[in-house]
Amino acid sequence: MAERSVTRVLHSQITSDGAGVTLRRSIGTQMLSELDPFLLLDNFGTDNPDDYIAGFPDHPHRGFETVTYMIKGLMRHRDNTGAEGLLRPGGVQWMTAGRGIIHSEMPEQTEGEMSGFQLWVNLPASRKMCDPRYQDIDPENVPVVRLDNSTEIRVIAGSVDGIEGPINGIDIEPLYLDISLAAGGKYQHSIPTGHTAFIYVFDGSIEIDGKSIDSDSLAVLGDGDEVSMQSAKGGRLILVAGRPFGEPIARYGPFVMNTQDEIRQAIEDFRSGKF
Repeated sequence: MAERSVTRVLHSQITSDGAGVTLRRSIGTQMLSELDPFLLLDNFGTDNPDDYIAGFPDHPHRGFETVTYMIKGLMRHRDNTGAEGLLRPGGVQWMTAGRGIIHSEMPEQTEGEMSGFQLWVNLPASRKMCDPRYQDIDPENVPVVRLDNSTEIRVIAGSVDGIEGPINGIDIEPLYLDISLAAGGKYQHSIPTGHTAFIYVFDGSIEIDGKSIDSDSLAVLGDGDEVSMQSAKGGRLILVAGRPFGEPIARYGPFVMNTQDEIRQAIEDFRSGKF
């Protein structure tokens, strides 16, 4: 087995999106515009309602997938098809926007902490205009694997010790794990050779290949068959991996296609009410 090393560490940047939600962005910045097949990674987390209460009102998407994973708080999803759902702590929504959808994500709380992640995942050219679909996963349907060394893993996509995550039918063949390491904890996980992989630490610190990755930081992993991590004082992270497409990317706001002509068509279709 070939160990994956850390090729780059980026400290996330504080920014805002939606109607003024404060968040930390690591993929989708000038430092790292994309990490094929991943287009954007936001980590939102605050106990100040002023930083999240305005939420993400109606907005369109085309050509990719959005993955929302709630750590704490409540978020209500609605879209122009009439679909609606409530994301609770530990819940996941994997939305394939495909040819187009208009949706909103709004807080269902006025106090307390709200935190979680939104990841944008590209679609291959052959599937960018597919029908939209949702995989809404309630917290109780996300399996939790507890290891003898006090390591706890929530399996969103992929598998751990034969326990499969609930997400299925995704082009990138994803791995998405929420890993909590106790002080002195260690964990090792296999990743297919050639798949893009990264970790994002959101509590404490993690060591990989002798490098320390502190909270609010993303580490890009080099190629190999597996990744080994440990934490001297304890830490929590997401480990994400997926098959890259190696295709051209054209993006404009909430639209991600392969050519500028396709972007212009997306804008025209949205303006003419075809989403």
